[in-house]
Amino acid sequence: MTDKNSCVAIYKTHTEAEEAVKELSHAGFDVKKLSIVGMGYHTEENVAGYYTTGDRVKFWGAQGAFWGGLWGLLLGSAFLWVPGVGPLVMGGPIVAALVGALEGAALTGSLTALGAALFSIGVPKDSILKYETALKADKFLLIVHGTRDEVERAAELLRTNKEADVSTHNS
Repeated sequence: MTDKNSCVAIYKTHTEAEEAVKELSHAGFDVKKLSIVGMGYHTEENVAGYYTTGDRVKFWGAQGAFWGGLWGLLLGSAFLWVPGVGPLVMGGPIVAALVGALEGAALTGSLTALGAALFSIGVPKDSILKYETALKADKFLLIVHGTRDEVERAAELLRTNKEADVSTHNS
């Protein structure tokens, strides 16, 4: 991912996040430039971590229909237990950033693995705590990666939902 520009929207429910993905798709955004992150609860399994950059995941816990529907659109998927944050389910380019942070031990300062992944895609450190706190409160992050123009256009569209908390981060 060469562009370190992003738009991050926080949604209260998976339904709102899913609608935003559909809205961006209908507006012509490349869904391979979208990432989504939310808490994952696996009551039937004791998974420490799992990620893929191609195959579909067959089971994602209580919100399986939501996550399963998104995997057909997004590039890559993961379920990981991130220390300091908890169990996360995610899809899109953020998966590669998180795995890179974990594999390369790219944790900087007091950042969690998720924080390091967000920082690596251009999210400033002072915004990372806001996003981690939102995830811990069972909210969902929708991240649009791309050029400055793409990110600004996505932010405009996402801000039409008054319930969404939308921020842009440009390099």
